[in-house]
Amino acid sequence: MSMNLVVLLYLLASVCFIQALKGLSHPKTSILGNAFGMSGMAIAVLTTIGLIFTLAQQMQVDAVQGLGWVLAGLVLGGGAGAVMAKRVEMTKMPELVAFMHSMIGLAAVFIAVAAVVEPWALIPGLSKGSEAPLGNKVELFLGAAIGAITFSGSVVAFGKLSGKYKFRLFQGAPVSFAGQHLLNLVLGLATVALGLVFTLGQGETAFAAFLGLLALAFVLGVLIIIPIGGADMPVVVSMLNSYSGWAAAGIGFSLNNAMLIVAGSLVGSSGAILSYIMCKAMNRSFFSVILGGFGADPGEGVSSSGGVQRTAKSGSADDAAFILGHAETVVIVPGYGLAVARAQHAVKELAHKLTEKGITVKYAIHPVAGRMPGHMNVLLAEAEVPYDQVFEMEDINGEFGQADVAIILGANDVVNPAALQKGSPIYGMPILEAYKAKTVIVNKRSMAAGYAGLDNELFYLDKTMMVFGDAKKVVEEMTKAVE
Repeated sequence: MSMNLVVLLYLLASVCFIQALKGLSHPKTSILGNAFGMSGMAIAVLTTIGLIFTLAQQMQVDAVQGLGWVLAGLVLGGGAGAVMAKRVEMTKMPELVAFMHSMIGLAAVFIAVAAVVEPWALIPGLSKGSEAPLGNKVELFLGAAIGAITFSGSVVAFGKLSGKYKFRLFQGAPVSFAGQHLLNLVLGLATVALGLVFTLGQGETAFAAFLGLLALAFVLGVLIIIPIGGADMPVVVSMLNSYSGWAAAGIGFSLNNAMLIVAGSLVGSSGAILSYIMCKAMNRSFFSVILGGFGADPGEGVSSSGGVQRTAKSGSADDAAFILGHAETVVIVPGYGLAVARAQHAVKELAHKLTEKGITVKYAIHPVAGRMPGHMNVLLAEAEVPYDQVFEMEDINGEFGQADVAIILGANDVVNPAALQKGSPIYGMPILEAYKAKTVIVNKRSMAAGYAGLDNELFYLDKTMMVFGDAKKVVEEMTKAVE
């Protein structure tokens, strides 16, 4: 296989990746986007295998043995990925994404280590026994450091998103201590200093510096993520997505691999843009997310009532069905509770029955609803909810004032009017303005605070009725009772 053909095929794969991102930007074209992504990856993998044979022939080494390891890795990794994709529940998608990010970071670290130990085997143009050029060392330093931070940070994010581990660092509440930011700064500067020693040094000194910067980067990844509270996790997921892309791009420059450079840059830039969108949706600056926690300890609801005990009006699924059956316009707000209960199909059935009665039904999606960007959109798409019924926050907020009923299913912080109150930890965060609807029905398992740890003023409004219970069971009962 000629190098010209390799470059051409890598270019074709890159175009497929770009088209994949374009297709995934809208639900209607997401299937085509996925097809482009899979095609691009297939082209890249097959081209890489062909490139291995070509380079092996040029270096006069046994290509079969090397290719055996490559195929073994493909079978092992591909098999594990296929099993996880088939078994994963939609509620576990955020943890799966964090796991994938950690693997990308670790892969970047392993490739960097291999390139540092035997640079002539991976960097084109080097003779055996020679060290990597200065430019390649800079790229290896950056790729390895970012990869290590991505790996350890993603592991902590996985634990926080899972919520089932007792280990303190894996719990949703922020973990902070005196001098934390100063320690992060010192570790960051030390990592850069060791990177300079590695870049400018030679032999064992350079290798020792490289191992030292990797160790510090692994520690720094943990320290960066632990002070971030559960409410900011959607931003963390998109941020780590960006990190993983830049790590891959850095390694791509070191290996002179155009495919890695393009693919990594696409992932890095799209993740950075998504992080910005998430921060904007929460009225948060990117640096404020990185530098500290957000909200109180989950489960320790921060009440804005000054400690005064308040009661919320509650009702049954039959009461809610009566209200829904006599409405003209209903806006459904899905949240993480809906995902946990796997109630998306039941909600679609309820909406279908209401639509048959001539009632207008719309879905309102907050950018950070759930624990991952796009979490609610994926759930509704899985239930085959018509796309023309699903609206983003900026498109639907103006309609809540005319809606007869807003039904909140497992959402909390994204509809909390506390965001309008100065002094609140979520002050300024854009919310779905469900409180403007004529009647509000809220389904939750209990009155527990949301992931930000704040009491929700919406629950105590005179026009709000709480319906307690599992979302799927409650919605199914509503559907049966709708007249």
